Amino acid sequence: MTADSPAEAGWFAGLEPDDPEAAAAAIAEETASEPADWPKLAVEAGFASDAEEYYDRLKEATTVATREAVERAERADDRQLVHAVRTMDDCQRTANELAERLAEWAGTVDPDAGAGVEYARAIVDEDADRDGGVDHPRIVSLAERVVALADEAEALREYVERETPTVAPNLAALAGPVLAARLISLAGGLEPLAKKPSGTVQVLGAEDALFAHLRGHASSPKHGIIYTHDAVRGTHPDERGSAARAVAGKLSIAARVDHYSGERKPELEAELEERIETIQSRTADDESGESGGDDE
Repeated sequence: MTADSPAEAGWFAGLEPDDPEAAAAAIAEETASEPADWPKLAVEAGFASDAEEYYDRLKEATTVATREAVERAERADDRQLVHAVRTMDDCQRTANELAERLAEWAGTVDPDAGAGVEYARAIVDEDADRDGGVDHPRIVSLAERVVALADEAEALREYVERETPTVAPNLAALAGPVLAARLISLAGGLEPLAKKPSGTVQVLGAEDALFAHLRGHASSPKHGIIYTHDAVRGTHPDERGSAARAVAGKLSIAARVDHYSGERKPELEAELEERIETIQSRTADDESGESGGDDE
């Protein structure tokens, strides 16, 4: 790098003092091979009148650069998935909680009151038909809110199922779109997930149990949210820890491939399926041996 290059002359070289966007770009893009007395060079270049003004303009430039970096990160596809899956869970949880309250309240005026979101739908449908149902405007209004939240949760689920394979194709293929999105959410993004070891991926979502274990109040958790994966849930409890390790290992690889290359690797699915079949066959062999012993 020559001494006349912008980086060697300082990030402020050739910039107008009242152009913080250009200064932010220079801060983000330029590098220097070695440190220098930048305040002095800035004064000599006419960018600042003194060192104090230099640091004021440096602060303004770095603030703008940081804000732009945060905005870019939040607009990223994996961050959109994080927001979508968290909102989906919030909508579903709130709908269920309000549906319980609705059932309690409606039970005071309707001897045939039901429960759950489906009962809320029944109230709304009956009110729309105007041929009976709950004759209480506030209960009907609450039922409408429950239905709206449940519908929004379903719409968000459809969005997650549609978008996750484009953001993390291998992870979505191995875990299913919703579980893949939840893993990305728990990790804080695809890149943080890709950087986590498989042992951490295995217990994502089981932080409370893990902390209890570290305090000596519980045994070590075998799995976190990946319990919902068919390969883990469908394995005998005696072998579930092995299944969880196998699934977490492949999910970790899938996340790294998705983040660093995005290349689709169907062999990951085949390898996981073969590994799970081996693990599950242990239980089948043990049960077969026990049955044979009884027959003899």
